[in-house]
Amino acid sequence: MLDIKFIRENKDIVAAGAKKKHIDIDLDRLIVLDDKRRELQATFDEKRAEQNAASDQIAKASAEEKHAIIAKMGDVKKELQAAEESLQEVMKEWRLLMMHVPNVPDISVPDGESDADNKEIRRWSPESGFDTKNSGISCLPAGRDFEPKNHVDLMVENDMADFERGTKVAGFRGYFLKGDGARLMWALEHFVQDRFMNKEGFVPMIVPSLVRKEPFMGTGYLPQSEEDLYKTQDGEYLAGTAEVASMGYHMDEILDAKELPVKFFAFSPCFRREAGSHGKDTKGVFRIHEFVKYEQVVLCEASHEQSVKMHEELTENSEKLLQELKLPYHVVVNCGGDLGLGQVKKYDIEAWMPSEKKYRETHSSSYFHDFQTRRLNIRYRDGGGTLRYAHSLNNTALAMPRIFCQIVENYQQKDGSITIPEVLRTYMGKDVIKQERR
Repeated sequence: MLDIKFIRENKDIVAAGAKKKHIDIDLDRLIVLDDKRRELQATFDEKRAEQNAASDQIAKASAEEKHAIIAKMGDVKKELQAAEESLQEVMKEWRLLMMHVPNVPDISVPDGESDADNKEIRRWSPESGFDTKNSGISCLPAGRDFEPKNHVDLMVENDMADFERGTKVAGFRGYFLKGDGARLMWALEHFVQDRFMNKEGFVPMIVPSLVRKEPFMGTGYLPQSEEDLYKTQDGEYLAGTAEVASMGYHMDEILDAKELPVKFFAFSPCFRREAGSHGKDTKGVFRIHEFVKYEQVVLCEASHEQSVKMHEELTENSEKLLQELKLPYHVVVNCGGDLGLGQVKKYDIEAWMPSEKKYRETHSSSYFHDFQTRRLNIRYRDGGGTLRYAHSLNNTALAMPRIFCQIVENYQQKDGSITIPEVLRTYMGKDVIKQERR
């Protein structure tokens, strides 16, 4: 949420930011409501002060004077009540509009309407013969002269997953991981844990997946994305990322500036309805309702320079993981139309999918300035003793089993077997996934 003072003083900038994000917001109506809010608040405060003053007078007045003061205060009480009711009515609409005002994107964010307009900023391929000539990638090292299979066929053929029984038991997009599919999941978990457990400054956390409404409001997933959330009969929601609970950890707290930046390496099971994904990635494990995710979440001082620095650091952490897995990828900067309500800037990291001959997202890295922390009331005192809202950032460390799509496809062999990435072999206890043919 933006500061109303900033919105009033920079209306044109906020309007331009909303236009860049392709978000409709009536700022004129918001300012009219804010004027009314201020007026009613002043009236309310005035009447409340009169009421308090009268209470003090009654305590010191004679019996005769008390009756006169009490009679006079009857009218003040009615006026106070009317002002309070009017203020509450205005505040209801004011808060709703405030929650829908988007954050202003960074000047470096390109124009565009959708992910198709995101701009590639760098590309990486391992030194094992992956061809990236002429902006195309075969993703098959030299000597592999066959048409790559998709991850669904590879996982089924190697008895790594059962999608038919997954659907029978869990419904659409359900799945079982089994055999080497389960072992690969556990190997990846050990891999990412080993890379982050001792990384400087990161605090490992296992966070709740079942979360109250307030952290969802604070992080911006409500009210905008409610259709994609599972809600319980008791009013809680199931989180689609560890970011939600991690950001709620310091909600309504004042942090010690000496502790900044606060960096969490957070794990949680995740759940998404994929409400807007009808017909997209209906097979396999790329787009599913239930998965697990390790997330990097950061709170830092209220400095744009610090946010940019941390954003690049978090992105580099995720790139290093893909490089260790030797998966070809590129990094794109998201265009305005592909940014969320609160994001100032976002990178997507996308690894190559040989069967589709294109990159698909594995990580997202974003910073928000004080958009989330203002909603969540997370503050710290700066060197001068002034209370300031911290800045927040987050980035995927690893989402599973989605990463299976790129691993099994990029490491497939002509005979249908799958070479295990070198960094995972110790955890797997083998070098190759291969289903014995009978």
